[in-house]
Amino acid sequence: MRVGRAVLVVVLSAALAFTAGTPAAFAQPSPPPPPNPSNQDLQNSRDAVAGRSAEVAQLTGRLADLQAQADDLQIQVAEQHESANAAQDTFDSAQSAAEAAAQRARQARSETEAAGASIDAARARLDDFVASTYQGGLDLGPLGLLTSSSGPEDFVDRAQLTEAITQQQTSALDSLQRARAEKANADSTARAAQEEADRQAAAAAAAKQAADAALAQARQAAAAQAQRLQEVTAEQADVQRRLDAAENADAGLRAQRQRFDTWQRQQAEAEAARQRAEQQAAAARAGTAPPPSAPRTGGSVQTVIDRAMSQLGVIYAWGGGTARGPSLGIRDGGVADANGDYKKIGFDCSGLMLYAFAGVGIRLPRYSGNQHAAGKQVPLSQMRPGDMLAWARNGRVYHIALYIGNGKMVEAPYSGARVRVSPVRYAGLLPTVARML
Repeated sequence: MRVGRAVLVVVLSAALAFTAGTPAAFAQPSPPPPPNPSNQDLQNSRDAVAGRSAEVAQLTGRLADLQAQADDLQIQVAEQHESANAAQDTFDSAQSAAEAAAQRARQARSETEAAGASIDAARARLDDFVASTYQGGLDLGPLGLLTSSSGPEDFVDRAQLTEAITQQQTSALDSLQRARAEKANADSTARAAQEEADRQAAAAAAAKQAADAALAQARQAAAAQAQRLQEVTAEQADVQRRLDAAENADAGLRAQRQRFDTWQRQQAEAEAARQRAEQQAAAARAGTAPPPSAPRTGGSVQTVIDRAMSQLGVIYAWGGGTARGPSLGIRDGGVADANGDYKKIGFDCSGLMLYAFAGVGIRLPRYSGNQHAAGKQVPLSQMRPGDMLAWARNGRVYHIALYIGNGKMVEAPYSGARVRVSPVRYAGLLPTVARML
């Protein structure tokens, strides 16, 4: 458990010193931090303000607990969003399959009906022929030109010719009937396929209905969680104010804290400037890439990274982002709505991946879980720049980002944040990365 903001100073100093040692692509060497109180100095100060030290330690631990709760709420909201995306994908696929099966069934039925009509017409012609031949006599039938026979042999010849023609028409009628049988079989097969597709579509519709009901409940829970998150945030602010008041009681630590805060702010400003320069350089490089409408093979990993990096600072918008760039977000009924994401033009995590890979002609699916599954699965220990990292809980992917090397990734993190470069977070990270190039 942390026991005061002064201890946090030491941790931040170490972290910032480590960052200063990273490659120049992400951080430049920074000046050493100003002196910070040693553990013994801090202990002496706590002894001097013994009446406040216990409260400071308790509040520091409480802050850690509250932050963990806030992080967990963000993950739960992301899980609910992605479950809705997955259910919609399944429903759309089932609907498309049912429509295609229905079209095939209609085509088969139409062909069967046409074959039946041809058979009926042929049968009618045969009936007319037979009737006119045997009811009206040989001279009145279709072979009237032969009625001028001169003798019995001629008469027999004409009778045999009539029989041959009748047999030919009967044979043709048999062929048509076989064709109708084949069409009927095809029609039966198509109808069976349609029935199966309809069953699958009905099952998908039922699953979507269940998912919608679950989503409605999840949205209610998310709204309650969002309210709790606001309360936690307010409580954090109140705890931080009391913690600051306790530490500021010691004039010496306050002075050192002020100097350290100034140094830390300068480091943050320098880091922001470095990120702006990186964003501008990436945007300039990405501007030379072909548009998404002109796909190409053998695309450059650097092109993918540059396109993602060119969007640093763009606002997060749930449901936002296409192959052509940031787009208007959509409603989700939860935290994203509370933050007005549907009014913002930006990216969510999977939207940023869509845009980055579109630069090399790769069209990714919309759902982050499907995006991760779309690439070659490579062990996390072998990850390299251009690979996609994904985080999951309870078997469901809820976040995805692009690894850019040196332990860093570019991501659209969550509602209220902006596209940024972050150290890779290993908690909840899947053991494999998705490699598209």
